[in-house]
Amino acid sequence: MSKPGQRVLVALRKMIAAGEIAAGERVFEVTVAEALGVSRTPVRIAFRTLEQEGLLVQYGARGYQVRKVSEEDIAGAIEVRGVLEGLAARQFAERGVSEEELAALRQCLAQGDEIFAKGHVTEDDLQLYHDLNMRFHQIILQGSGNPAIAGALQRNDHMPFASVTALAVDCDNLKDEFRRFDYAHMQHHSIVDALACGQGARAEALMREHANATLRYARVFQAASDQVKVLRG
Repeated sequence: MSKPGQRVLVALRKMIAAGEIAAGERVFEVTVAEALGVSRTPVRIAFRTLEQEGLLVQYGARGYQVRKVSEEDIAGAIEVRGVLEGLAARQFAERGVSEEELAALRQCLAQGDEIFAKGHVTEDDLQLYHDLNMRFHQIILQGSGNPAIAGALQRNDHMPFASVTALAVDCDNLKDEFRRFDYAHMQHHSIVDALACGQGARAEALMREHANATLRYARVFQAASDQVKVLRG
C-alpha cells in the first residue's frame, strides 16, 4: 500500500477505535479524501482493507458505514487469534525450527532492534515495524506445518482489530507508542528463544500473551487529532 493509503488507513482505524466515527455512521470517499488532502484512490483502497478487517460494512451501492461491534466482540476475536497463533508456535517448536527459518526470525529481530535502538520512533519506523511484524507472524504460521490454522485465522481476521495486519497507531503520541511497540518487540525475542530451544509450551504461552496485548488497540485513543476531527465535520 502507498504511503498516502497507509496514512488514510491509520487515520480511519484511529477514528473508529476512538469512537470519533460512531458505530453505524456512514463514511464517504469524497469527504475523507478532501479532509486528508489525498485523492480518492487511497481512500477507496483503505475502505476495502477496513471492510476486510471487519471495521466497515458496505452501505448501498457506493458507501460504507462503521460496523457495530462491542468491546466483548473484539476481545473474543483477539483471544481466538491468541489460541490459534499459540497453537502454531507450539507445533512449530515441536516440529523443529530449521536453520533457515531461525535465520529469518532473527532477521526480523535485528530489524526491530535497529528501529527501537534510537529510544524513539517515527511514523515511518512504525510502518517498518508493521511490515516486519507481519513477516514474523507469517514465518511462525507457516512453520507450524498446519494449514488449518491459517484458514481459521483468515476467518477470524474479519473481526475488528483481530488481524495481525491491523496495527492501530496513535501518531499524536509517539512517545507512548515507542514503549508499546518496543515491549511487543521484546516479546518477539522471547518467542524466538522458546522456538529455538524447542520449548513448545513456553512458545505457546508467550504467543498467546503477545496476541492479547492487542486488546489495548481499541482503548489507546482517548482523543482524536485535529485532522481526525475534520473528518467528522
